Amino acid sequence: MSLMRDKDYGTPAKSAEKHVTLEIDGFQVTVPEGTSIMRAAAAAGIDIPKLCATDSLEPFGSCRLCLVQIEGGRGYPASCTTPVGEGMKVCTQNDKLADIRRGVMELYISDHPLDCLTCSANGDCELQDMAGEVGLREVRYGFEGKNHLQAETDHSNPYFSFDPSKCIVCSRCVRACEETQGTFALTIDSRGFDSKVSPGQMEDFLDSECVSCGACVQACPTATLMEKSIIDRGVPEHSIVTTCAYCGVGCSFRAEMKGSEVVRMVPDKNGRANHGHSCVKGRFAFGYATHSDRITQPMIRKSISDPWQEVTWEEAINYAASEFKRLQAKYGQDSIGGITSSRCTNEETYLVQKLVRAGFGNNNVDTCARVCHSPTGYGLKQTFGESAGTQDFDSVMDSDVILVMGANPTDGHPVFGSQMKRRLRQGAKLIVIDPRRIDLVKSPHVQADYHLKLRPGANVALLNALAHVVVTEGLVDESFVASRCETDSFEKWRQFIADPRHAPEATESVTGVPAADLRKAARLYATGGNAAIYYGLGVTEHSQGSTTVIGIANLAMATGNIGRKGVGVNPLRGQNNVQGSCDMGSFPHELPGYRHVSDDSTRHLFESTWGVSLQSEPGLRIPNMFSAALDGSFKGLYVQGEDIAQSDPDTQHVLDALRSMECIVVQDLFLNETAKFAHVFLPGSSFLEKDGTFTNAERRISPVRKVMPPLAGKSDWEVTQDLANALGYPMNYRHPSEIMDEIARLTPTFTGVSYEKLDHYGSLQWPCNENTPEGTPVMHADTFVRGKGRFMLTEYVATHERVNSRFPLILTTGRILTQYNVGAQTRRTQNVVWHEEDRLEIHPHDAEDRGIQDGDWVGIQSRSGETVLRARITDRVQPGVVYTTFHFPESGANVITTDNSDWATNCPEYKVTAVQVTPVSQPSEWQKRYQEFTEKQLDLLENRKVTTAE
Repeated sequence: MSLMRDKDYGTPAKSAEKHVTLEIDGFQVTVPEGTSIMRAAAAAGIDIPKLCATDSLEPFGSCRLCLVQIEGGRGYPASCTTPVGEGMKVCTQNDKLADIRRGVMELYISDHPLDCLTCSANGDCELQDMAGEVGLREVRYGFEGKNHLQAETDHSNPYFSFDPSKCIVCSRCVRACEETQGTFALTIDSRGFDSKVSPGQMEDFLDSECVSCGACVQACPTATLMEKSIIDRGVPEHSIVTTCAYCGVGCSFRAEMKGSEVVRMVPDKNGRANHGHSCVKGRFAFGYATHSDRITQPMIRKSISDPWQEVTWEEAINYAASEFKRLQAKYGQDSIGGITSSRCTNEETYLVQKLVRAGFGNNNVDTCARVCHSPTGYGLKQTFGESAGTQDFDSVMDSDVILVMGANPTDGHPVFGSQMKRRLRQGAKLIVIDPRRIDLVKSPHVQADYHLKLRPGANVALLNALAHVVVTEGLVDESFVASRCETDSFEKWRQFIADPRHAPEATESVTGVPAADLRKAARLYATGGNAAIYYGLGVTEHSQGSTTVIGIANLAMATGNIGRKGVGVNPLRGQNNVQGSCDMGSFPHELPGYRHVSDDSTRHLFESTWGVSLQSEPGLRIPNMFSAALDGSFKGLYVQGEDIAQSDPDTQHVLDALRSMECIVVQDLFLNETAKFAHVFLPGSSFLEKDGTFTNAERRISPVRKVMPPLAGKSDWEVTQDLANALGYPMNYRHPSEIMDEIARLTPTFTGVSYEKLDHYGSLQWPCNENTPEGTPVMHADTFVRGKGRFMLTEYVATHERVNSRFPLILTTGRILTQYNVGAQTRRTQNVVWHEEDRLEIHPHDAEDRGIQDGDWVGIQSRSGETVLRARITDRVQPGVVYTTFHFPESGANVITTDNSDWATNCPEYKVTAVQVTPVSQPSEWQKRYQEFTEKQLDLLENRKVTTAE
C-alpha cells in the first residue's frame, strides 16, 4: 500500500548469450554483454547519480552526472553510455567524481527556480534527489545572469502543465515521445543555452501533434511536465496496482492515492501488456468514476413514463426478483434473459451467466461480443480449435511482416499501436487492408509498404485473391501443411482457391484493389519471414464476418505463419474484457470455456457443481431477444454494464423492443441510453471499486484491485449474488477469489489460475493448467488445439446492402483515440476537449458534388433511417465512402445502420450501409424525438422520489 517506486536501473536491460564479469567499487558483477556500467552497478545495489538516464529509454549521456572512473582508462566516461567489459574495474565514487558532479549540479540549479517547498513535485523530484545525493549545499553563481526563470507555463493541455522554467533539457520527454510512443511530437529547439523543449513548431501542447499518452510526463525528472491533479491535490501517499478498464490491451497501472482518492494513474513498468506505457484514456481519463452523474442509490418505477423512486438495496433487489418471477409465471420460463458486460470483471460476468442458467432456468444470455467479435469465436474455433488470438503482444517484436486488416491500432489499441510502430521503425514491413487511410499508412518514420484500399464489404474476395497468389505461385509452406493440417480439407481448399475466379485480376472489380498491388502484398506476406495478422471490427462486423476470419486463418496456415513468435492470427478486442466475457460462457450456446450446452459431460459437470438441471438447447441471442420482445414472448431483461440502446444496430428496432418489455433491470454507473427504458436501476461499480480480473486480447488474465470503496456500497458481483438469492437460487461467495476458484475447477483453460498465482506472476495467459502452469504466450506451437488445422472454403457472397442511385455512398464506422465505445466514460472526462462530437468524414469529390463545405450540417439517410452530423472533408476516405464514429448517443449513428448480420453469429454489419448525404439545416426527426425523450427521462431522474417503496 506504500508509494514505493519501482527501481530505475538507468538503462534498458540487455539480453545476450555471453555474460561479462567486472568489478564495481570492489564488488564482482556478472551481467549480459552489452549492459551499461550504470545498469550493472544498479544490479549490484550501487546507484550512480543520473538525470537524463532512465531504464525505459535508450542511454543519451547528456547530463554528465553519471561519470565514473575506469582503471587504465582515460577521462571520466558516462556510465549510461559505456558498456561493460570483461575484467573491467570501475570506481563510481571518489573525491574527483564528487567534485565534478557537484559542479554539474550547481550549473543546473543556477538556472532553476528554488521553490522546492511550494513546488508540486516536492518529494517526488529527481533533480531535488540528485542535488542531495551529490552533496550540493550552495550555488556560487547567483541568479543575476541570463536564465530561463521567466519562461511562461503552458496550461493548454487539460491534464498536464508544461513549465519550461523548470526544464533541464535532459531530452527525456523528447526521447519518450520518439522511442516509447512513436509520435515524434516533441523536439529540442535551438542550440546551446537557448535549447528548449518544443511541442511541434513552437506550438502549445494542445495544438501540437501530442496525443497526451503521458510518456513525456512520466519521463520528466522535474516539475516541468506535471499532472494537474498533482498540482491541485499534492503528491500521493500510497498506490495499488490494477488493470485499465478501457480497451483490450489491458494495461497495468498503479493507482496513486491520497486516502481513498485517486490522484494519478501511473503505467506500471512491470505490466506485461504495456511495459510502463499508456494512452490518454488509461493515463488521465479516470475522472468518470467519481463524476457527479454517477447514480449511487437503487431506483424502481412501474413505467418508463413514471418518476424514479429511490429505494434501499433490499427493496430494489426484491422488486426485480418478484417481477422476473411474475413474468416467468405468466409468460413461461424462457420469457426473460440477461446480457453480460465486457466492461465488468470475469468473475462478475461468470455470475451473470450462472444466474441466467441456474436462477432463470434458461440459456437466454448473451454479451456485447455478439455485436463485435462473435465471428472471431466462430471462425477460429472452426479452423484452429480455440476462440482466441494466438500470440502475446510482445510477439510483434519478432515479426518481419505485419498485416493489419480492418483495425486501427493507434486509435483503438494505442499502447499496442506504439509497440507495433517501434517494430516497424526497426524495419518490419507493413501491409494495411482498410478502406480508409489510417495513421499507420503514413506517420513519422512509419509507412505502409502496401495500402490495399478495398471497398467496404469485399473482405472475403480480397482474402481469396491473396490466397490465390499463394497457391498458384507455389508459395504454400508444404511441410507445415503436411505435418500440421488436415490433408483432405487442405486439398479441397487448394482446388477451390486456385480457381481463376479468385485471381486478383478477376476480383479487382469487386475489391477495387489493383491486381498488381495485391499480388505484391501476397508475395510479401508469404515470403517476407515471420508474418503476423492483426485484425479488428473491420473484419468481423460484416455479413461475412465469420467467413473473413476463416479466410485469415486459411492464409496463415497455408504460409506456415502459426505456432511461434512473430506470426499468428491476432484479433484486437475492442473493450477491456471482451475476451473474458466470451471465456466466461456469455453466449447462449456455450458454457464457460467455449463448451456447447448440448455436450452432456460438460453440462453434467456444471449441473453437479451448481446443483440444478440445465437446458441442453441454446437460448436466445440478443437479436432474437429483440424479435421475441416484439412478438410478445420475451418480457424481462437483466442488463449489466452494457448499453444496447446505443451500441446495437437499427436503433429504432432496438428501442421498440425495449419499450415492449415489462421489466428491464439495468445495472450501470450512469443513466445510459438503455437505462432510460429501465424499470429497475441497480447502481454499478467502476473498476476502481472492485476486485476481480480482466482478460485482454492476448488472453492475459490480469488483476483488478479495489482502490476505493464502492460509491453505492456494493461491487457488481455482490449485486448479482443478491439478485440470485432473492430469486431463490443460493449464491454465497465471500470474495471474487472464490468465484475464480470455481471457474478454475470447471474450466480446463483456467485450471491453474488463482489470485495467489496472479499476485505472484502479475498476470497469466490462458491456457493455464498442469501442462502450462505459467500460462501460454503462443498457442498452437506444436499442434492445433483441435489436433490438425482445418481449412474451410470461403465463398464470397456480396452483402444484401447495395448502393444505388438513391443511396450511392457506403457508410462505414470506427473509433477515435480520445473516446471509447459508447462514450459513457470518456464523455465525462476532459477528453471531450479533443473530440466533442461525432463527425462524418467525406471525400472532397463527394462533398463538392453535393455542395458541402467543411463543418456543414449534413443529413445521412439510409434504408433504416436518417440522422444529421457535421461534415469533415478529408481524403482519408476514398470517393464513394463516408465514415463516422459512434461515441455520442445524439449522433444516432446506429439509427442508419441496418439489421444485416453475419450468417453464422448475427454480428451486425456496421461497416457497410448504403447512404445518401445532403446538406441540411436542422436535426433529423429521430434526433428531435431523441432530444425530447432524453429531456423527459433526465427530468424524471432529477425529480425522483426519495422515499421507501411500497
